[in-house]
Amino acid sequence: MKDTNCIFCKIANGDIPSNTVYEDEDFRVILDLNPASKGHALILPKEHAANLFELPEETAKKAIVLAKRIGAAMMETLGCTGLNLVQNNGASAGQTVLHFHLHLIPRYDGDSAMVQWEPHTSDPEEQARLAELIGKAVR
Repeated sequence: MKDTNCIFCKIANGDIPSNTVYEDEDFRVILDLNPASKGHALILPKEHAANLFELPEETAKKAIVLAKRIGAAMMETLGCTGLNLVQNNGASAGQTVLHFHLHLIPRYDGDSAMVQWEPHTSDPEEQARLAELIGKAVR
């Protein structure tokens, strides 16, 4: 179901114009208005889901398959040498629009659009505890 107040629902369903790269019955892929690099695109499901956890599994599977297709087309046509897939969930992760979307960010040798975090050292006992804790919660 589409959310009539959601900007990405409006774009995905064609109510707001966009630079559309691809469209089918489930998705619209658009160029990002504030790109991290040349060709930066967003995969937008037409059905509203606020985040990954609300997204139906079948839609999630289709989104990854579509990312593979679009990414291959980017590699072929844009001359990029790599690709980042970025998907944020929650404000602390950088999500600013509450509609699931997957960023496809073409990467070029020497560009500055790095998706980075600062690595930290880990305690082996804490890692084992966390692996067990999370593993038990997987459904």
